[in-house]
Amino acid sequence: MLPLSELLKLKRWNTPTIYNGWEQITKRDRTSGFNLEETKDFMPEFGPMIGYAVTVTIKPSTPGSNPNAWAEYRDYIASLPGPKIIVMQDLDKPSVIGSFWGEVSANSHKSLGCVGVIVDGAIRDLDEMKSTGFKALARRLCVGHAFAAPISWGEPVEVFGTRVNPGDLIHADKHGFLIIPEEDQPRILEASLFMDNNECDTVITAALKFGEVEEQIKIAGTMNGAAKTFSQAAVAALGKEGEWK
Repeated sequence: MLPLSELLKLKRWNTPTIYNGWEQITKRDRTSGFNLEETKDFMPEFGPMIGYAVTVTIKPSTPGSNPNAWAEYRDYIASLPGPKIIVMQDLDKPSVIGSFWGEVSANSHKSLGCVGVIVDGAIRDLDEMKSTGFKALARRLCVGHAFAAPISWGEPVEVFGTRVNPGDLIHADKHGFLIIPEEDQPRILEASLFMDNNECDTVITAALKFGEVEEQIKIAGTMNGAAKTFSQAAVAALGKEGEWK
């Protein structure tokens, strides 16, 4: 596991930036390891989240058969180191029958060291979840919970077209989520920072050209001429200058 200090530094950058670093150092297929289906970040103002996956399945359309499921599930979460992101597969997909997530679940999972959830189903109590500070990537909102309860946990799940294993390190934000393989974790921060700096030092600088005064003077001259032509045309046609002068 990475030190908390490195996780906090990775959290400062958006997920595309982390992907740019990851693709430079990984030996894995760069077309995998992230969501293949669209996610919706219901708390984009929270910024990115990063944590280790706690995998769970639910099926809100069907009553559960394990009367001890909730207690066993909470004990399991509590036994794992954080920060944790719940990665939940809704077995009712593509239907949405009920939501596991709301005010109570957000508060209880936060108290157990979780920072957010990625669920390929629904959430509810959106304002209350926001006030809790618990981030959620989901498909949609819904009204009820139906028979939402944990069915299985600690096993691989598939969410948004991507397989997630227990303990996977995940970086997520409004763009989606990225799984950072264990072998790439030691260099992911360094590579991401390098690629961001590399863009600023080269291609972005070349595109913007803020430092090239002569070029800017030429552009300003062209704009001044266009504004004069605009004004003259407006006067000729309608008797008044327009907004551009």
